[in-house]
Amino acid sequence: MTLQTCNLQHVLVPHLLLLVLLLLLQAWRGCCHPQCLDYKPPFEPRQPLAFCKEYSKFGCCDLEKDEEISVKFYTIMDNFDHSGYMACAQYIRSILCQECSPYAAHLYDAEDANTPMRMLPGLCGDYCSDYWRQCRYTLSLLLEDSGDPQQFANLTATLEEDRRRFCNFLELKDKQYCYPNVLTNSELNANLGLVREDPKGCLELCLQEVANGLRNPVAMIHANDGTHRFFVAEQLGYVWVYLANGSRIDRPFLNLTRAVLTSPWSGDERGFLCIALHPRITTVRKAYVYYSVSVKKEERIRISEFTLLTHDDNQLDHSSERTILEVVEPASNHNGGQLLFGHDGYLYIFIGDGGRAGDPFGKFGNSQNKSTLLGKVLRVDVDNNDDGAPYSIPSDNPFLREKEARPEIYAYGVRNMWRCSIDRGDPATGRGGGRMFCGDVGQNKYEEVDLIVKGGNYGWRAKEGFSCYDRKLCHNSTLDDILPIFAYPHKLGKSVTGGYIYRGCQMPNLNGLYIFGDFMSGRLMSLKENVTSGEWQYNEICMGRDQTCRFPKLINSYFKYVISFAEDEAGELYFLATGAPSATARAGVVYKIVDPSRRAAPGRCSVKPSPVKIKGKLIHFYPKEEFVINKKPTTTPVPTTTSTKTTKTPPRRKSPIIIIKPPMPTRKILRKIPQPSTTATTTRKTTLQTTRKTTMRKTSPPPTTPTLKATTTIKTTSATIKPPTIPTTDQMTMATTPATTSPTGYRTTVMTAAFSRIAQIPITTLPTRRHWRPFLYPFTTSQPLTSPPPPRSPHTTSLKLPQMALTSVRYSERPEALTTPRAPYWSQKPTASGYKPQRPPINTTLPKSHEVRLWLGEKLESAVEGNQVYKRPRGRGRGYKRGRGGRRLRVGSVRLVSVDGLSDRGRVEIFIRGEWGTVCDDLFTNKAGTVVCRQLGFTTVLAVMKRAAFGEADRSVRILLDDVECEGGERSLLECKRSRVGKHNCSHGEDVGVICG
Repeated sequence: MTLQTCNLQHVLVPHLLLLVLLLLLQAWRGCCHPQCLDYKPPFEPRQPLAFCKEYSKFGCCDLEKDEEISVKFYTIMDNFDHSGYMACAQYIRSILCQECSPYAAHLYDAEDANTPMRMLPGLCGDYCSDYWRQCRYTLSLLLEDSGDPQQFANLTATLEEDRRRFCNFLELKDKQYCYPNVLTNSELNANLGLVREDPKGCLELCLQEVANGLRNPVAMIHANDGTHRFFVAEQLGYVWVYLANGSRIDRPFLNLTRAVLTSPWSGDERGFLCIALHPRITTVRKAYVYYSVSVKKEERIRISEFTLLTHDDNQLDHSSERTILEVVEPASNHNGGQLLFGHDGYLYIFIGDGGRAGDPFGKFGNSQNKSTLLGKVLRVDVDNNDDGAPYSIPSDNPFLREKEARPEIYAYGVRNMWRCSIDRGDPATGRGGGRMFCGDVGQNKYEEVDLIVKGGNYGWRAKEGFSCYDRKLCHNSTLDDILPIFAYPHKLGKSVTGGYIYRGCQMPNLNGLYIFGDFMSGRLMSLKENVTSGEWQYNEICMGRDQTCRFPKLINSYFKYVISFAEDEAGELYFLATGAPSATARAGVVYKIVDPSRRAAPGRCSVKPSPVKIKGKLIHFYPKEEFVINKKPTTTPVPTTTSTKTTKTPPRRKSPIIIIKPPMPTRKILRKIPQPSTTATTTRKTTLQTTRKTTMRKTSPPPTTPTLKATTTIKTTSATIKPPTIPTTDQMTMATTPATTSPTGYRTTVMTAAFSRIAQIPITTLPTRRHWRPFLYPFTTSQPLTSPPPPRSPHTTSLKLPQMALTSVRYSERPEALTTPRAPYWSQKPTASGYKPQRPPINTTLPKSHEVRLWLGEKLESAVEGNQVYKRPRGRGRGYKRGRGGRRLRVGSVRLVSVDGLSDRGRVEIFIRGEWGTVCDDLFTNKAGTVVCRQLGFTTVLAVMKRAAFGEADRSVRILLDDVECEGGERSLLECKRSRVGKHNCSHGEDVGVICG
């Protein structure tokens, strides 16, 4: 038995290890996420870069940004002689140019707009060590333009002397993504810049929600008049106007609900089916519609003409309807339903075969009978028809002179074409322009995509796709049918929805790709033409995984029933889908198709919509789907389609807490060396002074904490500050250990350049990066002792975190230190004034309750410390407490609990039923954050911080609210859409926080 068990283990273990390795590889592949610091995909610049040349083909910089980086580089290198330039130029250039890397967002930790961004790109460990050994003192020059100069002087003073701290600040632990490994990884960069594919070859794209709340949206068109408006038709009979900013005009463009024949039955093919605007809408001012109607209990297809109101370009004159054509429908299905204008200016009409199954009408069926309009593509001329017939026949229609054939027929043998489009042509060459693509819904086995040509016979009912349907007709030698460019079996889908060839500007990778779908299966598909062979290559389209679609406003799921496709005035592609295929269900959504792998260069696709005169009100658009960037990670793959709201993901492990360093107050830099103070006043003011020695030796911190005098002798510039209550660990180390020799020439050269600027720059509040993203500080100092401590809420105790102590002993900068031997290639450049500002002394204190260090990205050891909220005992009057000054707290009051006591940021807590509790970050957006900030007297919210970024609440604090969705105008979170008080599906690891402004 034991032998069998061992053999079984030998058999299973290798397979299990292989499976684990494959899963890890797949997970690693899922992390590939090229993204720029503006939270958009990389691009190919319009002009080659002159400085960061390696990113000229694909990256995140245009020529303007490249020149900006070049100027910064040469400004830094002006501080070096030739030898120093040769030693450090490549390091400085490489670090600066990572803003141009296609992986810039990952290198700067900027993939999530809700987390702080690094000040410098993440380096690999070996590269960082080499950089520290060769050019570590250039760190202060790289950081001097990042914010408060004096604050970064304090920061770099500590980092530059300790390789471990230096590389903890710069190193990116992900060895696949850190610089320079990210450039040399062949697996990672194999298909960089191309449309991403999953292991099965499925193209991974993303979506952007454009409109919602529609009742079976069947068509979307644009006016091509420079306004970039788009018009969305509902099956019920409404047509709505949307402006370029996404808002909708409250008055319908057209309302035919009283005339349209439809029903609330799921899958009813009758109704308002299409609309087309005249290609010269600004002068002709006409629109054409296709809808089902009942005339004396007889079902018909009606094509009508409407005229725009003279005083309103956003509304049709309902009294101007003129019937162009009516066709009797033998059955209620197979109604066709497409109108479009070709490049020739003629109106094309696509009519179904009349319904039922197998086109049973007549000897050959309606589609092969050219004496009827059913099962045909029609072409008519509707210009210059005001005083005569509603339309005329183009002189080159193929069957104009054929006996018993209807002259309107352009092509025949179609079953039920649903959604057709015309190729705009390649933007550069114009190739393919004018081609007409249609999806033709099949019978029992196949769906097909056809390329419509004049006089073509598309085979129905003789053929279905490439196969025979009616064998007798199929073998008729006179059939001479045109085969589809693509057909697929019903195991992939049962009702094709024709699409468009992408010819837009924003996503160059998609140029020439025909994108279509299937109504029943919800599958999105694509075809790409091989120009040489003329064949079309099929690829399925699937939704990118969370990491692939992790861009602002993008989603990666959609409703199953794909009704139609569309393009806007700029050529960008959309599709219309619903979760409930009923003409009365408000489950319809318009999605924009987005390729996250590459975008066009900035400025190439900019459009300026022409102004639109509005009569009525605008209804602003609010997306309902959760953005991928706000999702919590899940262990299950993202579904391709969704017909119902996705369930909530389980709570994730608490992410590291990032402490934002408060801005330092202005310190006056003195030219004269102050004398040591030997007395202490009643306010306990003394002069903290430290001795700088010319020789230092690196030692590890002592295991015990010796005492250090509050006042010592110094021989360099100092400022008058209050003494610390407890010395920092590094101060104690320096006070008890000797020092080592430093290359003061190199040190003085670099620091003279840096501090000559510091002496001229007023110290201001530390600015934040774009999108209000705060800088990421790996180390935090305590509040400077010259400034009063921040006010704290009476309901919270002093919340203190472990903080990194900065050493205040550095290489000697005394005048006599300049005579110390230096590195041979560092040149000292005197400042213009002849005075070299010295690095100001550094003072930090470590709180009594904490003497450990907070490294970059290190988690808080105890979640309880950030949540020690003082609760007053309940007095008379249950259900309320008293706030500051004894005032009574209202139900719904909010407060921000933060570690550093800042009043404008912290974890959101709400007062309900006599207690304070937290709010979960599920569905919590900037609108909800605005409600909180306005309650507290601020104007707006700068950022919503998720995943307990401000620390988890104590277990004794209840979670009171979850799934909070606000519109932004509510007076309290209780007025927002939310779950019941106390009902939640989350943990304190999902406590939400805000930063107000």
